[in-house]
Amino acid sequence: MNDQAKKILLIEDDEKLAQLTKDYLTESGFSVSIESFGNEAYKSFKDFSPDIVILDIMLPGKDGLSICKEIRPEFDGPILMLTARSENFDQVLGLEFGADDYVIKPVEPRVLLARINALLRRTRHQSQEVKNEIEFGSLKIDVQSRKVILNDEVITISSHEFELILLLAENAGEILSRVQLFNKLYNRPYDGMDRSIDVRISQLRKKLGDDPEEPFKIKTIWGKGYLFIPGAW
Repeated sequence: MNDQAKKILLIEDDEKLAQLTKDYLTESGFSVSIESFGNEAYKSFKDFSPDIVILDIMLPGKDGLSICKEIRPEFDGPILMLTARSENFDQVLGLEFGADDYVIKPVEPRVLLARINALLRRTRHQSQEVKNEIEFGSLKIDVQSRKVILNDEVITISSHEFELILLLAENAGEILSRVQLFNKLYNRPYDGMDRSIDVRISQLRKKLGDDPEEPFKIKTIWGKGYLFIPGAW
């Protein structure tokens, strides 16, 4: 095994599926560790120190949503959630709890690999970028350390939430459509149905002290998109 191989922690209780997935990803150059029990997931995460976590929602013991919420504050790498259901419920909750992306099972191995590589490329690209801090009043975005600071307090946000607030801030005063935001963040076409951008905007508003009923920091421009207000901070 290549010592430089990216490490994937696969938290999945379907043993056959987990082993098949591990075999495929190992052949693709990754180092993969499997954890089958929700109650052991956090320990496995700490012991293995993965570069990316693939997390099933339905697990024995602690469920995937709880695990995501538990590890997110101390993990700045990507979390990719697996859900066996097609309803929006799991997907929305996963994003709210800090996941970066999701796939619906059963997922083809090549599709899963493409999602993994896309998440890792984005993380690698951003870790190589060196930019100055972006400041608007009490809001500070430290791009190099990937931190958002409001009123001198660090805000806990997911990787994609950081990318979204950074994208909005870099285009302050300009309306960005849902399609523009989705294509930029996910690097794949928008299908017209995915609600992840709306969920992330809602989460950012909560975390950044915006008014959920009448937002004045990140405004919704109906029929057009979202607008970051530079003077609202």
